[in-house]
Amino acid sequence: MNPTLIGLAVAAVLGWAALDHGFGGFLLMALFLAVGALAGRVLEGRLDLRGLRDALTGRRSSS
Repeated sequence: MNPTLIGLAVAAVLGWAALDHGFGGFLLMALFLAVGALAGRVLEGRLDLRGLRDALTGRRSSS
């Protein structure tokens, strides 16, 4: 899928949430979209959670 089309779809969803549910709904929808994107990258194998955890805790992944 084209990145421009994906960005347009995300903007439409966030715009709908803002119009229909106010700023709180907008923030909640943005959080759900971020979690969904993160889960999709993990399932595709494009994000290594162990490496991410090591980076966040200050451990080095290479020796």
